[in-house]
Amino acid sequence: MSKPGERVQRGTAISVERLVQRFGDNTVLAGIDLQLEAGQVLALLGPSGCGKTTLLKLLAGLLPVQPGMGSIRFGHNVVAGDGRFVPPEGRALGMVFQDYALWPHMTVGRNVSFALEMRGVSRRAAAPNVAQALETVGLAGFEQRQPSSLSGGQQQRVALARAIVARPQVLLFDEPLSNLDRELRENLCHEIGVLLRQMGTTAVYVTHDQDEAFALADQVAVMHGGRIHQLATPEQLMATPASTLVADFLKLGTLLSAAHVPPAWHAALPAGGADQHLFIPHAALSLAATQGDLRGTVMHQRLRQGRLLTQIVASEAPQGLMLATDSRLDTGRTVELALDWQRLRWLPQAA
Repeated sequence: MSKPGERVQRGTAISVERLVQRFGDNTVLAGIDLQLEAGQVLALLGPSGCGKTTLLKLLAGLLPVQPGMGSIRFGHNVVAGDGRFVPPEGRALGMVFQDYALWPHMTVGRNVSFALEMRGVSRRAAAPNVAQALETVGLAGFEQRQPSSLSGGQQQRVALARAIVARPQVLLFDEPLSNLDRELRENLCHEIGVLLRQMGTTAVYVTHDQDEAFALADQVAVMHGGRIHQLATPEQLMATPASTLVADFLKLGTLLSAAHVPPAWHAALPAGGADQHLFIPHAALSLAATQGDLRGTVMHQRLRQGRLLTQIVASEAPQGLMLATDSRLDTGRTVELALDWQRLRWLPQAA
């Protein structure tokens, strides 16, 4: 038995190579390559229409890989592409949907046992597994309840129990928490993360919420326009975004085009190309008690990830700089700012 907090690996590795998906003249996925180790959690993060749900459907077998358009492997087995197609029931996976997808005419127990019954397990033989799955998600004794009598959070727990009852090697999540309020979303996000580590199941989690992705995932794929623009750990994404697109989508700081970088700054910066942008992370700016590197005016503030993002306009940066603070600053207030030059980087435009 594993120790508390210790991760076991019962999942399978996932390999995606040169995956393309087109619907008519519309290219939804434009060549996806990724490797996910057994037992790891991958978040597909991006705006609506970036291709993340289509990629999830291809992994699930809900869409076929078109001939000559790449391949998907679970472990050493090709499940799609190269002339093969393994249907969803043959991929040893579980899936959790945004809308719960529970059958309203079935009890909670029947909803959960259905995944086992589809594999030929009798309802009676499935009962212990169903009870264990419900206990795992905090719904012990709910077998005879009707889905309609449950809250949204409880219904999603039932959907999660159904996904894990057959002990799948791969779990797929399609924005499962987007219909829930923030506090419940945060609680369930934490519980799902703990559960995945305890089970050791390989998981792919689709979301447009950065907080969810960073809280759950070992690796995050930032997607846009059918491509993965960066695949890295949350820490690597925060510290070293690969392009202006990644830095802007994750709202990591201020981006100044080379033409708008103040001439006086160039002496303190490495050379940057004309097509690059200067990236100023939030952590590179701080309030100065005395005269700082620049002076600016507070324009507005908004709360994000527990800190106040403050837009400050300075003569050196009239388009505005973003500063993260722990305290409220009055609009129109003049502030002195210190700049950590070592944190500034030039970033290329996304391809």
